[in-house]
Order: sequence, then C-alpha cells, then structure tokens
Amino acid sequence: MRTFGGFRSGDKFFYGEVVGDEVHALALPFWIDVEPTGEISKLAHVDVDLPVSPSKLIAVGLNYANHIREMARTPLGTPLIWFKAPSSLLPHNGRIEIAYPAHQTDFEIELAIVIGKPAKNVNPQQAPEFVFGYSLALDISDRDLQKTEKQFGRCKSFDTYTPFGPFVYANVNVSDLSIELRQNGQLRQQARTSEMIYSVAQIVSFANQSMTLAPGDVILTGTPPGVGPIHAGDELEAVIDNWLPLRNSVANAPNTSPVEKTKANEISVERI
Repeated sequence: MRTFGGFRSGDKFFYGEVVGDEVHALALPFWIDVEPTGEISKLAHVDVDLPVSPSKLIAVGLNYANHIREMARTPLGTPLIWFKAPSSLLPHNGRIEIAYPAHQTDFEIELAIVIGKPAKNVNPQQAPEFVFGYSLALDISDRDLQKTEKQFGRCKSFDTYTPFGPFVYANVNVSDLSIELRQNGQLRQQARTSEMIYSVAQIVSFANQSMTLAPGDVILTGTPPGVGPIHAGDELEAVIDNWLPLRNSVANAPNTSPVEKTKANEISVERI
C-alpha cells in the first residue's frame, strides 16, 4: 500500500507521498505522475491539506442494503448518482460549518474512489485499471432542503459539506474493509465495504457510460446505516480499516442564513 496526500508548509502547497515519517514531494499531482522532486519533509512539520482536486465530485446513493431497509426505500436496480460541488471539499481537521442550524443536517461516512486514467465506456472487468486509489469522505446532507427538492446537489454541496482524507491509498484491496464513524466518541455507523450492493468496478463502469471520468475525479460510493444529525460542538471521527482517521469538528456557519421554508408536512425526509 502506498500513501499520498496534499500538504502545506507555510504558504506553499504540494502533493507528496508519505514514506514512514517523511513526505516526499512530487512534481505533479500523484494521480497524474508519481515523480519525486527530491524535496523531503518530516510529516510532523507539515500540515495535512486536501489530497484531491477533482474536476467532478460524484456521489452514489442507496448502496448498502441495510441502509435501504433502515430508510424503508426500494432498490433502484442501478446505482443512483448525482454531483456534489468540488468546492464543498474540506480537509482533515477542518471545521464543518452548518449553513442552516435550524435544519436537520446529517453525517454519512463513505469510501471514496480517486480516478487515475481517463475512462469512457469501460466495462466492470476493466474498471479497476482506471482507479488510482481510495480515500475516506463524509457526505454532509441538509435533510430539510433534500426533502423539498428532487435534486440532491444543493443540499449536499454547501462549503465544508464533503470532508475528505486525510490521505489517498494506492495498491490496496477495498473489497472487504471495515468502515466506521464515531460522533463525540460514540459509534454511529459500522459496516464492511463488502456489504455494498454495487462494487467499485460496477460504479466506475456505470458512471463512465454517461461521462468521461478524468484523472483526479472522485466518486463517493454510498453510506451504510446509522446516519444521524450533527450539531455545533460535535467531533466526528471516520475510519476505514487501519487507515488514519478523518477527524472534523462541527460549528454553525458565521453569518448563518435565515431558515428556508420547507414542506416538512408534505414530503417525508429521504436519507440517501
């Protein structure tokens, strides 16, 4: 397994490979080329920043059977996909800022795919060749907005609503890994990636039938059961297998917007 990330030292941002307690700087983003510059820093002396900069941030819903049953939903027969704004990405140790504190805003832990090569019309057997690696993400969701809108892009795309990282892992088998989220130390979500209805290969193949996937693009693969609301002051810790945990705090956004009118009595909340 190889470990890559985005790092900041003072005003300088760079991509690098983590080797032991060192970060070996790369000339280009790692999903393009793993070419070292020769510069080496101690991991303890740099800040961990976002490890990705995707042209597309794709989300998948209803990909765990227990979550579908939990939400009393019906399987669709194909992956359910939509787009989240890349501007919603938030690094490890960043602060999730709740846009509408009066709304129900939920956490969702997800395995994330990072694309390594341009992919179009790739079948499931070929799909793994086009994946660079994997990471961990949260899909923060404003349920009050979600239940009033047919599209999920807005309710899941506020700034800070996609915590991601800390690192991207290559040469790793993700077919059966533990996936867990803790809120203030309490276990809220727990599953294994083998419980996903659609595998990584099936998701990548399905998505690239309708669009070209570019190197660096990110796909979130859906959440297991146990999703729940966040509140200012919460501390979230998400982990997959023995990867370093993704940790984020929660606060209300400064200058929060007024509460939007919703149709809570007309439409039931859909947790995707």
